[in-house]
Amino acid sequence: MMRTQRMFRKDRTASRGGASEMCCLLAASALAPIATAQEASNRPAFKLLRFDEDWSAFDPDAGEDRDFWDPIKHVKLSDDGSSWASFGGDARFRAESWDNFGFAETNDDTFLLGRAFLHADIHAGEHVRLFVQGKSAFLPGDRDLPGGTRTLDVDSLALQNAFIDLAIPAGDDLTLTARLGRQELLFGKQRLVSPLPWSNTQRTWDAGRLIAKIERWRIDAFYSRFAAVQKYDFNDWQPGPDFYGVYAAGKVGPQEHPLDLDLYILGLSRDSATFNATTGEEDRITLGARLAGKIAGGPFDFDLEAAYQLGDVGTADVNASMLAAQLGYTIPIDTDPRVFVGFDYASGDDSPADGEVETFNQLFPLGHAYYGYMDFIGRQNAIDLSAGVSLDPHEKVSLKLTGHLFWRASTDDALYNAGGGVLRAGSLGTSSEIGQELDATVTYKLDAHTTIEGGYSHFFAGEFIEQSGPSEDVDWLYLQVSYRF
Repeated sequence: MMRTQRMFRKDRTASRGGASEMCCLLAASALAPIATAQEASNRPAFKLLRFDEDWSAFDPDAGEDRDFWDPIKHVKLSDDGSSWASFGGDARFRAESWDNFGFAETNDDTFLLGRAFLHADIHAGEHVRLFVQGKSAFLPGDRDLPGGTRTLDVDSLALQNAFIDLAIPAGDDLTLTARLGRQELLFGKQRLVSPLPWSNTQRTWDAGRLIAKIERWRIDAFYSRFAAVQKYDFNDWQPGPDFYGVYAAGKVGPQEHPLDLDLYILGLSRDSATFNATTGEEDRITLGARLAGKIAGGPFDFDLEAAYQLGDVGTADVNASMLAAQLGYTIPIDTDPRVFVGFDYASGDDSPADGEVETFNQLFPLGHAYYGYMDFIGRQNAIDLSAGVSLDPHEKVSLKLTGHLFWRASTDDALYNAGGGVLRAGSLGTSSEIGQELDATVTYKLDAHTTIEGGYSHFFAGEFIEQSGPSEDVDWLYLQVSYRF
């Protein structure tokens, strides 16, 4: 309790400045137009990837539940309506307060993050589409923690998406779309490939992609280069690694109770990488599969994913793997409480001198959703046993509580963070125990556009943390407001 109270007493000058900016930004969000109707019969739902929204059938003049933004969601560009455009955007502000960040007693700070996205979705007939989305991600004031102003926080002005779609006629049962340009990638449950929406800047790639849809399947074949953030310059394709592959996602089993099946092969090539003292050019292939869904349509649900990696780092061969599993049970009462247990494993390296790299490469994950909200632990040389409960006590309110127990998979390898960097070198300790994390979040859906989210997390430092350096327990609080139109 004393530590939590200190989080808002320390560095009062910076905290008052951050609080003042937060109040101004939240007030601006509150003054934004509020929807009079939560859902319209023909109004599509907003999606994480805004280019996945389909406003083609939306009539802004139909119905009585008009929304302020309806006139710009479907704008006719031709008399016959075959050419049209849709416009939209997002704004998000998040305040974070840390106590003992990085397990060090001196690392306390409160800061504010903000970002804005605007997009245009233009359709020229049935076969040509242009989607452009700009962004600005900023850090008002300073972030006085290790890492300072990071590429996760700031991208002053950049293109998040800028691609053209060409629909290729292919018959009644098959649709083909060729996509070329800057684009976000998201596959499966985002364990390995995600635009990382939690970060202030969000990931994107410059890519060529062919999308095939047939019956209950979608297959994406792509070749891309990661568009690394250059905080104050235009993000180009030069710095990032090459990333390519084929990802197939479909439904299997009976129509009334289908299961999700994903099959994929993903390749990564970069000029230099280091895993447990093995350094060299990395060429790595990931072969994986995922099966998930409700068991016989009942209250039990499951999610199982496994992947194996091969290739080479320098002269060493890659031999790495991961396994992720979760089992949930939804209690059939009004608040729909769901209890769940999970297990995540990602291999580590036993020895840097045996000619093999056994450290799993987590690629481009949304680790935030799986290895703890504090993002200390990445899906590399890590074991995570988790359990939790989520429920909806009100139609607008969702609550979630999750606990994690973390270990190193190999005591000869490092502890890696959510970004894949070394948090603690493996040689600094002999224990496998990393620690435990408790995450509590509450989400309030104010209206169709506005969501307010807050959370508290505590990390209990384990034996390896104590052996390898500063080992204070860590506290973290956040409050986030999002507006989407």
